[in-house]
Amino acid sequence: MKAAVVKGNSTIEIKNIEKQSLGSGDILVQMRACGICGSDVEKVFGKYGQPSMRLGHEPAGIITQVGTEVSDFNVGDRVFTHHHVACYSDDCHECSHGNETMCKKYYESNLEPCGLADEYLVPEWNIKHGGVIKIPDDMSFEEAAMIEPLACCIRAWNKVTYKNNDSAAILGIGPTGIMHAMLAKYFGLGKIFCLDRNEFRLNFTNKLGFITINSNATDISDKIKSETENRGADIVIVATGNLIALKKSFTYVRKGGTVVLFGVPSKGEIIDIDMSNVYSKEITLVTTYAASDHDTKSALELISSGDIDVKSLITHKYSLDESMKAFQHAKSGDSAMKIIIEN
Repeated sequence: MKAAVVKGNSTIEIKNIEKQSLGSGDILVQMRACGICGSDVEKVFGKYGQPSMRLGHEPAGIITQVGTEVSDFNVGDRVFTHHHVACYSDDCHECSHGNETMCKKYYESNLEPCGLADEYLVPEWNIKHGGVIKIPDDMSFEEAAMIEPLACCIRAWNKVTYKNNDSAAILGIGPTGIMHAMLAKYFGLGKIFCLDRNEFRLNFTNKLGFITINSNATDISDKIKSETENRGADIVIVATGNLIALKKSFTYVRKGGTVVLFGVPSKGEIIDIDMSNVYSKEITLVTTYAASDHDTKSALELISSGDIDVKSLITHKYSLDESMKAFQHAKSGDSAMKIIIEN
């Protein structure tokens, strides 16, 4: 089988990997579509701070083989597969507290060799714990590849409280940034501000009906306050790993508001924050990591129902052999939103 692997800093190699033997409880999936995530780009070009360096965790495809003891899935089933899967046990301290993505098994489980491969093995653990979901016949593989990033966004929103017509500011309007804006609208929020420096993405987002602000502007806080009765945004979601955006978020949020750190910071990133300001304004800082099975199922429903139109975010597609070119494009953000690898 072929897989895209990180060869060195800023380099991807398409490598032939020996196909692993299929266990009695495993399945083999032919990848048909896999999205490029910002964390994937960070693994190739940056200083990714998490343990796994495998590329591709948004794959969807067709089951080509099933183990002898697999009963819930068949060859030919169209599926989305999650790479990390928690135990969801009441005896697990993390899972029983709603911290499924902190579960030990969540970190230990994965796809082999990775999602960005022509074929990949899904281990028995993932299958038995909700890591494989059949997708509807009318859902494209490209849409199914958007389930995971949307699920991550849903997890973030499940961690905050809000009321109808509250305001939100999204810092960084890449694919997940726009998904956050779409979810904010779906959840009934009113004013939704979207900030970025990329003119293509600003124009793209503006056409979707959101308020756009160039993050290079010097009067952003004033602009947000002018639209929120001089309060500031109720919720600020930092959908970028750039910690300068995190620092600025505390000037955009209202007193008593919430800042969500969603983007993945580079390893070793340190930032100075005036904590007296955070304290005196009673600002809540929430961090959110990845997605659980519950979030994934919610994402599937929102995409399947058409309530969140993820297909409109896909601007470019590349083949697996073009992975290096695709990643360079994703890094530059040149006239691009979501980039999908097809097989």
